[in-house]
Amino acid sequence: MSDDALLVVGLGNPGSEYTNTRHNAGFMLLDKWCQSHGASMTQAKFQGIYGNMRLSGKQIHLLKPQTFMNLSGKSVQACLAFFHIAHENILVIHDELDLPVGDVRCKSGGGAGGHNGLKSIIELTGSADFQRLRLGIGRPPSNDVVHYVLGSIPASDIETWDKSMEIGCKALDTFVVRGTSAAMNYCNGLFKAKKKEEVSSGLS
Repeated sequence: MSDDALLVVGLGNPGSEYTNTRHNAGFMLLDKWCQSHGASMTQAKFQGIYGNMRLSGKQIHLLKPQTFMNLSGKSVQACLAFFHIAHENILVIHDELDLPVGDVRCKSGGGAGGHNGLKSIIELTGSADFQRLRLGIGRPPSNDVVHYVLGSIPASDIETWDKSMEIGCKALDTFVVRGTSAAMNYCNGLFKAKKKEEVSSGLS
C-alpha cells in the first residue's frame, strides 16, 4: 500500500425504507467504521454523502453514493476524478450473495459477480482494478434475489450480522495500515479457524 490517498466507498440505497436492508451492508459498515474513529460523513458531494479522515498517516476519503445502487459508479467516478485517486487505492464495501451471513472477505479486482453497484463502478470508472470488502448475506431460499437483498435483516441474523460488522471494521483498519493482502489474510484466517471449530464440534 502506497502513501497515496485512499477512497473507501460503502454501497447501498438512499432513503429510510432501505436503512436496515441486506443491500445496505456497505453503508452500515462504513458508518460503523467512521464512528469507531470519530469521523463524520456530512457533506453532500459527488452525488453522495462525503467525509474524510486520517489514519496511519494516510488521507482517506469516505463516500456513500446516493444515486441508488445501479448508478453507484456516477458518484465514485466524480470523487475519483476530483481527487485523482488511483484505482488500486479504492476499496468498495458491498453485500455478497455468494458468502454466508457473517462471512467477511477482502479481495483485489475481479468482475461484478452480478452485483449492480460493482457493475456500475466498473463501467463508469473504466476499471475493475479496485479492492473489495465483501459482506456475506447468503442466498435466498427461492430465486427472488431482488426482494431478498432489499429485505430487512431478520432478527435471527442480528447477532451474526453485528459480529460481521466488528470483523469488517478490523479488516478496514488492516487494509489502511497494512494493505489488501494483510486484510485478506486477516479475514481468511478468521473463517478458516471458524470452519475448523465447526468441524471439530461436529465430530465431538
